[in-house]
Amino acid sequence: MNVRLVSPLPEPAVQLPRFVSGEATQKVLAWPEMIAHLRDAYTVPHTHAAHPRRVVTRGEGTWMRTLCAAPSTSRYMGAKLFGAGRQKGVHYLIVLFDQETGAVAGFVDGNYVTACRTGATSAMAVDRIAPQGDAVLSVLGSGTEALSHTRAISHVRKLTEVRVFSTTPERRKAFATKMQNELGIPCTAAASAEAAVKGSTIVVAAARSHGEKPILFGDWLEPGMLVVSIGSTVQDQREIDVSVVKACDLIVCDALEEVIEETGDMIAAMSAGVCFGHKMMSLTDALGKEGEKRIRQARLPMFKSVGAGVQDISIAELAFTKAVEQGLATDLPISFMRKSL
Repeated sequence: MNVRLVSPLPEPAVQLPRFVSGEATQKVLAWPEMIAHLRDAYTVPHTHAAHPRRVVTRGEGTWMRTLCAAPSTSRYMGAKLFGAGRQKGVHYLIVLFDQETGAVAGFVDGNYVTACRTGATSAMAVDRIAPQGDAVLSVLGSGTEALSHTRAISHVRKLTEVRVFSTTPERRKAFATKMQNELGIPCTAAASAEAAVKGSTIVVAAARSHGEKPILFGDWLEPGMLVVSIGSTVQDQREIDVSVVKACDLIVCDALEEVIEETGDMIAAMSAGVCFGHKMMSLTDALGKEGEKRIRQARLPMFKSVGAGVQDISIAELAFTKAVEQGLATDLPISFMRKSL
């Protein structure tokens, strides 16, 4: 009897991983595409298993955070890793895996991606929650997040004026000059946070104060405003006063449970006896029909963001895909051993 030897099936062909630098992400990412990409990601209901909570590891004077996601609207799943060393430096690394093959597709410098995904998510929320029409934007903070939020929001609302306050006069003046030149509208450096906020339409809190003391207070707010708070993302950080949580009658969150349980602002409000559970809503729900009804009824809404893996992976995928298409990704001479499951 002749016995025919059957060769093992060949491993599927896998493209070697590619690297996308921070410089390349800046060249390929554009605000309208990022906002649309994130809207698609959040419009689709997702499970906690696909978008789990972040993991934070702490050492002696160091910490590291991991956010991962497997968006159903994306070709890739992945994780963002970043950590602070004792010298206070941080690198952001996003690893993308092909959801079909499980292969490592690439590595993306996540520094610019992080700033963009936060601003783009907030802009997408602003577009959903804020009243239509012209808007006056006040920004508390003059750093990277303040800049990215101003740029992103200018793509979803016609801004007629921008006001900025930060504790360093030179930095807030430089911010105002930069944004006025970019946007072609009046941008002023306010003498105080309260002066910046009064009479505005959208208030972005994008800077935690020294000593983790609140920088925004409820008695500055007026019905019809929208508050965007992004600076308090872990338990020991503070940005908005408990009076803001009390004043706002709708609080939309990108990661509902994490906002409630793991941010210093909400923990402080809970300790002060402020009831807010009935005000909370996820960003995904806010994009649905029920969310539309609650948004229409809200007098003083807030978008509270802590960041989420779905944001990182969605924007990293966009950057990776466009960089590859434009020849801006670097092929890596590395390969990984594959295990069959």
